[in-house]
Amino acid sequence: MLTKLLPILGITFVDILGFSMLIPMLPYFATHFGASPETVGLLFATFSLCQLGAGPLWGALSDRIGRKRVLIVSQAGATVGWAMLAFAPSLAWVFIARIVEGISGGNIGVTQAYVADLVEAKDRARAFGYIGAAFGAAMIFGPLGGGLLFARYGFTAPFLAASALQLLTLLLTITLLPESLGQRGDEADVGVRTVLATFGKRHLRPILLEKLALSLALYGWFAVIALYLRAQLGMTLEGTDLFFSLFAASNVIVNTLLVGRISHRLGDRVMTNLGLVALLSSFLLVPLVHADAMLVLIAMLFTVGMALANNGITARISNASSDREQGTVLGVSSSLDSLSGVLAPPLSTGLLGSFGAGYAGIASAAFSAVALGIGVMSAPTDAKQSTR
Repeated sequence: MLTKLLPILGITFVDILGFSMLIPMLPYFATHFGASPETVGLLFATFSLCQLGAGPLWGALSDRIGRKRVLIVSQAGATVGWAMLAFAPSLAWVFIARIVEGISGGNIGVTQAYVADLVEAKDRARAFGYIGAAFGAAMIFGPLGGGLLFARYGFTAPFLAASALQLLTLLLTITLLPESLGQRGDEADVGVRTVLATFGKRHLRPILLEKLALSLALYGWFAVIALYLRAQLGMTLEGTDLFFSLFAASNVIVNTLLVGRISHRLGDRVMTNLGLVALLSSFLLVPLVHADAMLVLIAMLFTVGMALANNGITARISNASSDREQGTVLGVSSSLDSLSGVLAPPLSTGLLGSFGAGYAGIASAAFSAVALGIGVMSAPTDAKQSTR
């Protein structure tokens, strides 16, 4: 299985390597043009909103014309978006560039659908875990490389490097990535109606709601964690960077070594619920962190919980969908991440700002509890296998 996935894993690594170089830098780049903190938040929300709209449509289009063509178009757009940032003369130009990149970058569901095309239903959680490991590995090196380029050459160099990596991703997709799905002709429609119909399917609706609750928990925590570490432990920027690098490394290990084994032994539904228990526990312990040892504990619980729950839910969504709608359904699933990226951060950061660092994980704990409740009540048959 791993041999079949190597091309898409390599492409994903290069893609996220460029992406992760610049995400920590964007707030500083925006303030370089005089942007307020609220404007910076709007910049990130604009990107997420574009992904929210584009993701399901990219997925539905890939069901119709094939995954490779859609990936090529979206990667070309992302290349242009990053290059626009390198030469941005104003804040308005930055917003336009992020709109271009947001629309182009809504292809996560297409990548997941490509993986689903290549592996049997029983192996999808393991395969999605490998994709998560590729993400994590890129996140280890991307921010470091971007920081080194910025320190030596300023903002333009890392943006150009990210654009060059996107171009490399595009070339690798064209030359090395085989198409996983033949053209469907008129079997699959592309449009808002097709996307909305996904939520009307009774066997999918509970898993998608569980996915939304999980995404709200994760995005709420990612938005507030740096502020929490500074307020609760007095951690510096350098210490926060080290923390995130260690988190990314542990994420690679968990996704590579644990997800597939637990999925095969316990099933995706039980694995998801175990992950949600770990996540809920980590968020409930947030007020009790006063030393590094407790921080390590909640970081471990969070890492394991995120890997088990996220990959378990994605595999269940994929397995509950027919082969002809993998792109559409997984595109809808990825759009829930984008929606969470808009809704959750103001809630978690608002709780920290209003009540203190001990309340930073309350919203994420509540959303995790909701996801766990849905998971416990859902029927074991929600992960029915697709007809292959």
